[in-house]
Amino acid sequence: MAVTFKVFRYDPDDGRGPYFQDYEVQNVTGMTVLEGIFWIMENLDPTLAFRCACRAAICGSDAMHINGQYRLACKTQIDRLQAPITIRPLAHLPVQKDLVVDMQPFFDNYKLIKPYLIPKEKAPEKEYLQSPEDRKKIDHHIDCILCGSCYGSCPVAYGDPKYYGPHALLKVLRFIDDSRDGADKERLAMVASEFGVFRCHTIFNCKEVCPKDLNPTGAISRLKNKILAEKFPILKFLAR
Repeated sequence: MAVTFKVFRYDPDDGRGPYFQDYEVQNVTGMTVLEGIFWIMENLDPTLAFRCACRAAICGSDAMHINGQYRLACKTQIDRLQAPITIRPLAHLPVQKDLVVDMQPFFDNYKLIKPYLIPKEKAPEKEYLQSPEDRKKIDHHIDCILCGSCYGSCPVAYGDPKYYGPHALLKVLRFIDDSRDGADKERLAMVASEFGVFRCHTIFNCKEVCPKDLNPTGAISRLKNKILAEKFPILKFLAR
């Protein structure tokens, strides 16, 4: 059994520009898309560039646009897709080569929201205690693996690279919901800015593509409600 892979190719050093190249992948029964890409590299074209690590849907490094949807290549079975299998890199990020994109802008936006605990008070001598009930409040949020699928699917991120992005805004709620964190108002003021939650158009693309079944759109809506409840000034850009 064989299936055609149409793979996005781009090498900034060859002067050719982007194009798609077809490969016939053999013995695909039970294989994932990532295994198919490895088969291409090992048997047909060693110049094909892509990124992966754990191969177990944990690291998120192999997020790609596969047959019209952002997915993890290591989690996507070939025999569940309709041939040909068309593979593109993540959108809204500079392509370095083939399926490899520069994730720096993605992580720069993530760093802006201070993705770490900011204590309410002086750190305890041993550890912060958290009840099972309080821990349960953040169970869903911490499953984000920062794969970039939500960012690639977000039309706002396409139009404005300064927009924090669904990945960053989901993490804001993760820390606000954490009983150990003491920077709620600082974080809410941050995402009430021109590049924060009110830029979201509630399209739900990010929810549809999340490989961990998270709901960044729902998290953004909750942040909007919290901002309004805190009576932050309504920003001028909202009236544009």
